[in-house]
Amino acid sequence: MTDTPPEIAELVRQKLMARSGEERFLMGVRMFNAAREMVLASLPAGLPPEELKRRLFHRLYGEVLPY
Repeated sequence: MTDTPPEIAELVRQKLMARSGEERFLMGVRMFNAAREMVLASLPAGLPPEELKRRLFHRLYGEVLPY
């Protein structure tokens, strides 16, 4: 579902694709880091590092972290 008119979606796409590959890559990295920080902030404080890693992986990827 989208509430964005097609012409606006196309304009945004054109502006995004006008950026260099490096700029688009860095945008993706920043978005992932922001999502990671939001997930970490939602987890209980004081978890041991290994448990934090397992919960972060599960929240981001929807699967149990393989051992």
